[in-house]
Amino acid sequence: MHIGRIVFSQLMESVPRHEFNTCVRRYRGNHGVRAFSCWSQFLCMAFAQLTYRDSLRDIEACLGAMQHKLYHAGIRGPVRRSTLADANEKRDWRIYADFAHVLIQKARRFYVHDDLGVELEQAAYALDSTTIDLCLSLFPWAHFRKHKGGIKLHTLLDLHGRIPRFIYITDAKTHDLYGLDEVHPEAGAFYLFDRAYIDYRRLYVLTQDLAFFVTRAKDNLDCTRRCSRPVDKNTGLRSDQTVVLRGPKSSRLYPDPLRRIRFYDQEPQDSIVFLTNNFTLPAFTLARLYKRRWQVEIFFKWIKQNLRIKTFYGTSPNAVKTQVWIAISVYVLVAILKKELRLPSDLNEILQILSITLFEQVSISQVLMTNPPQTSEVPRHNQLPLFDF
Repeated sequence: MHIGRIVFSQLMESVPRHEFNTCVRRYRGNHGVRAFSCWSQFLCMAFAQLTYRDSLRDIEACLGAMQHKLYHAGIRGPVRRSTLADANEKRDWRIYADFAHVLIQKARRFYVHDDLGVELEQAAYALDSTTIDLCLSLFPWAHFRKHKGGIKLHTLLDLHGRIPRFIYITDAKTHDLYGLDEVHPEAGAFYLFDRAYIDYRRLYVLTQDLAFFVTRAKDNLDCTRRCSRPVDKNTGLRSDQTVVLRGPKSSRLYPDPLRRIRFYDQEPQDSIVFLTNNFTLPAFTLARLYKRRWQVEIFFKWIKQNLRIKTFYGTSPNAVKTQVWIAISVYVLVAILKKELRLPSDLNEILQILSITLFEQVSISQVLMTNPPQTSEVPRHNQLPLFDF
């Protein structure tokens, strides 16, 4: 309810405080803290994400200008950049990682029935990773290449709701396939990934857990065809075969039959070969399903464009991970708000509106549901849409 409260305070109403406090106690986040609690740290960092602040000095100046409204925002006392820097340096980043996953679970309940774009009743996930570049001179611990640093975000995206199932942060040198080790397979669910994740031992674990996978086959796939099924070549399908691996190592690691589907994609004019352990769905459905894997690439591009995860407020591993996890929390929080208020706007538009109205004393639903004036201006397409495919 509004009752004269500022927009920022209304937004933070969606945060489950009990679960947040549980995460704080788990890692003793407030131990020995007198004034600037973990909750105040979260609020300041969320403010920085929502208003696109570039530095700690920027955060301090902007919050200082709103000193008379900080109490109503939930921030107790003035915010100093040194205090915030110390908090980012010393407060365990796992507090915010655990809490981000609490918000993710809440958001998935809102998006679980969203249209996938393919006739599929089971859950479908896309697994991929993206690298966030860091300056090696400022982040020497994040060594990636000779003159380049970075961290890697391994993400399992729920394609039904386009909400991350989990995010796992490693150094940029970690190979993508280790992200499969963090997956806890759901029976009957589909997992989509590219050729970087082909490891037959790990793929067989998915099969033994009664989960399905769809991936692109490597060019040097060594297998023997057992049988073929008829296909409609007008759909782009070229073959649908049951195969077994022939290599001495691969056949030992994955002894069960696999399904190999060859599909000709007209748009890039390329022939694609898929491997899957699902023998039930039509081959054309599996090909269309794999094409939805591209949503995880759109997700990566969107968060890099709209969240503050390319410029960091601290240089230690703890500060970097804290900022990334709070950024993810803000993203999921806004996604929850979109569903709770049934907003027709996309997330980018919601973030833009919030960035200039956080300290306004007006109903958040009134701010976000106001129809923008119609103009004849040509729409810009430099921002990738999310949740509006």
